[in-house]
Amino acid sequence: MSEPETSGTHPGQPRPVRLRDALLRARIEAADRTGVVVDLRDAEVARLEILNDALDPLFAQVPDQIDLFDRGVSQGDTPRLWIDVVAHIVMGRDKRMYRFVQDTRFGRIVLAESHDTAAIVEAVTDYVARRMVERERAMVVPPEPQAPVVAPPRRSRFWPFVFGFVLGAAALFGVAVVAALRSW
Repeated sequence: MSEPETSGTHPGQPRPVRLRDALLRARIEAADRTGVVVDLRDAEVARLEILNDALDPLFAQVPDQIDLFDRGVSQGDTPRLWIDVVAHIVMGRDKRMYRFVQDTRFGRIVLAESHDTAAIVEAVTDYVARRMVERERAMVVPPEPQAPVVAPPRRSRFWPFVFGFVLGAAALFGVAVVAALRSW
């Protein structure tokens, strides 16, 4: 830290530091830092806008009925060029490298990374093609497999008939025995 300044009238005695002066210096420093941050953010947004313009021919070829893609630049703390709800492009740490990333349920994965706009356009083109194929597969409903109709096994009718005949004969015999005992 710096030592307090001394006034010329009282050598050796510290001059009181005024809070107003300290606040003024702090505001000037913050404004300098903020200006640099704003300039960097504006540069990031400008580079993402250039890439967005380079992607116009690709998205012009996507049919209108396919609404998977919602492309646009978001200007938050970290500017991003969104391709769809799970994939976007951000600038790398050096603010000159494009990083094409996708959010998955296992975390964020980097699909492509390059200083060259053409390389990123190629990676986005491949991504868009894969997403369109996934959509086509999801839209096709495979026919439900029909279970083969199996006839119930045919049972023999002979044994139930024999069982019923024997049971009926036994019942008649039992009725005849009971009737004979009562009449005796």
